[in-house]
Amino acid sequence: MCEIEDIKARQILDSRGNPTVEVDVKLIDGSIGRASVPSGASTGIYEAKELRDNEREEYLGKGVLKAVDNINSVITPNLLGENAFNQQLIDSLMMEIDGSFNKSTLGANAVLAVSLACARASAAALDIPLYRYLGGINGRVLPTPMMNILNGGAHANNNLDFQEFMISPVGMATFSEALQAGSEIFNTLKIILNERGLATTVGDEGGFAPNLKNTRDAIEVIISAIEKAGYNTNNVKICLDVAASELFEEGECSGGVCSLSQYILKGEDKKFTSEQMIEYLEELVRDYPIISIEDGLAQDDWLGWQNLTEKLGNKCQLVGDDLFVTNTKRLREGIDKRVANSILIKPNQIGTLTETLDAILMAQENHYTAIASHRSGETEDSFIADLAVAANCGLIKTGSLSRTDRLVKYNQLLRIEEDLASNGKYLGINAFSGIEHEPPCCSL
Repeated sequence: MCEIEDIKARQILDSRGNPTVEVDVKLIDGSIGRASVPSGASTGIYEAKELRDNEREEYLGKGVLKAVDNINSVITPNLLGENAFNQQLIDSLMMEIDGSFNKSTLGANAVLAVSLACARASAAALDIPLYRYLGGINGRVLPTPMMNILNGGAHANNNLDFQEFMISPVGMATFSEALQAGSEIFNTLKIILNERGLATTVGDEGGFAPNLKNTRDAIEVIISAIEKAGYNTNNVKICLDVAASELFEEGECSGGVCSLSQYILKGEDKKFTSEQMIEYLEELVRDYPIISIEDGLAQDDWLGWQNLTEKLGNKCQLVGDDLFVTNTKRLREGIDKRVANSILIKPNQIGTLTETLDAILMAQENHYTAIASHRSGETEDSFIADLAVAANCGLIKTGSLSRTDRLVKYNQLLRIEEDLASNGKYLGINAFSGIEHEPPCCSL
């Protein structure tokens, strides 16, 4: 029943109209699992390597036919007849075939698509929901959403330096109530932006991308939308993704003279040292209801991260994305150095489901929160919604309240909430770390 009979890969398009990989895994009982992989615009240098064709005449070099061929001609012959239920074996076989440290031989996009599709096929063979297959009877926490309603940085063509301005409905009793609040605030924000004569077109992740004065202006317009929609900053908080690696400029040495490394906020015409950047973030947390900051400093600014964690780690959730890249080695280094208190979980950063689950487990065992996350270039695949519930992550980032590629994840969570009924849990603000409570330590 569980043996792999066939694997078929194809090239499809993601939410930006760029090619990506989709895979169907068929088992001998006829069960089929399908998965597709997303792609990031703001990517950390330590991420697993997605494979692109780099043939300029086709999709401007962004085709993935090499990755597709690697699946059909290399991975498939090696996995036929294997037990799809043995996820660790499937993933380890692909990593062995690849042989590189970052999956650059086969492509992390090729490996991940097969990995996720095997899990889906296994759930189909057992005729159970994916979240139940992944998490067993313990998977029942509906994640508190961190909703990106204003875009900046690499996700939008505007003057905002920070990449994401999010709201999190932390004071609601259920996920569905949180989703309703997010939708109402998002649509109220559109009204406010229209009244100010600002653009209401949306960025890659579905949030609005207007030209605002600065970071503070962006936060304050969001607070206005929260209040105008009938909520307040006690039950709806603000989260930021600074994406500081995109703002960081390494110092250079010439003729014995070295310039300082610095963070450059072009939209605000500011240049900060690491310490000044920390002070700036401290001011924002002091002045606004901010409970989470992602990538507040660059991916290699370890000393700065230690200082940031010392100063804000008991006031705010500090999330490592480019810093940790869903990689247990980098996460372990962060834990040992007492850096951050949360990790963003993006399966395509590491390339297999097994390694993704290992990163979640390590985080939870060390009292770091784990946030299931999408990418800016998404597909209709809702895998991360099931993953968030299965692993009891408690938090999810999957974009704004527009664009089907984002809403498909929210809608899947509504179905899971319905399926769990009274057995489901919504943690709200208790899902966050760094705000005067210990996050729950849950494991698969």
